[in-house]
Amino acid sequence: MLPVDKVIGKVYPIFGIALIAMAAGLLVVLLSGSYAIPELTTLHNFQLNPDKLPIIPTLFITIACGAISGFHATQSPLMARCITNEKKCRSVFYGSMISESVIALIWAAIAMAFFHGPTGLGEQLAEHGGNAAWAVDVISHTTLGKVGAVLALLGVVAAPITSGDTAFRGARLIVADIFKIDQRPILKRFAVCIPLFVIGYGITLINFDIVWRYFAWANQTLAAVVLWAIYIWLARKKRNYWVALIPALAMTFIVTCFVFVSPQFFGIENKILAFALAALSTVALGYLANRRVDPAIVISNKSESN
Repeated sequence: MLPVDKVIGKVYPIFGIALIAMAAGLLVVLLSGSYAIPELTTLHNFQLNPDKLPIIPTLFITIACGAISGFHATQSPLMARCITNEKKCRSVFYGSMISESVIALIWAAIAMAFFHGPTGLGEQLAEHGGNAAWAVDVISHTTLGKVGAVLALLGVVAAPITSGDTAFRGARLIVADIFKIDQRPILKRFAVCIPLFVIGYGITLINFDIVWRYFAWANQTLAAVVLWAIYIWLARKKRNYWVALIPALAMTFIVTCFVFVSPQFFGIENKILAFALAALSTVALGYLANRRVDPAIVISNKSESN
């Protein structure tokens, strides 16, 4: 309900600092303590059920909010409103992407070291229903004590809350833009927010594991769409479009592969067939995107439709 600069610009940095401080503390524990970080030198799948959870595409769907994230793409316009100078965008957006990746690597290392390898980590998570929050709580309390517990509360527990806040905020602004609803009057904000809250409450009644799987796939699918849009824009401007084209192709293959492999969708057990269909889908979508690069084609299509 509140403006972006009243919450995100003033309160969220506290959670970000806590998250970074916790990661830094865990890194010190890793380097100075008696923990041994396992060296993974192969692409062996350490999942307890590797046949149902192949590394490709499961790994890239599981890590739903990493360096490539459709959800973060939707939040970029909100974050941009908190920046006083456009020159700061590189350090803010690129810096946060790299920071999040480093934090993820630290957590991956401490989790495997704490539970004595990826197999032990998988077994412990399986015993606790795959609850990653439980692992975070145990690791933080054991390695960083009460300070770690506070940092975990601020940095990890608050993260989903802030994600929910920004998701609702982004949805409110999107709906308001589509239907041209002025958001300055408070009553008009309620008119948009209340239906969204009702929908959000309805989603909470569904098993979270199921919601998360669909969200993770939708998130990476949105990332692929954004990357294709960036590719088309860069190509039209005759700039270096490879920085968007390569990840767009990769993520398109991943999300289409998940559609063919996952039992949530088609659930094709023949992995070779599923991968082949994903490759064909990627080529087809790449061809359609490439047709949008040439403005003459776009103008021609519009003229025909008119």
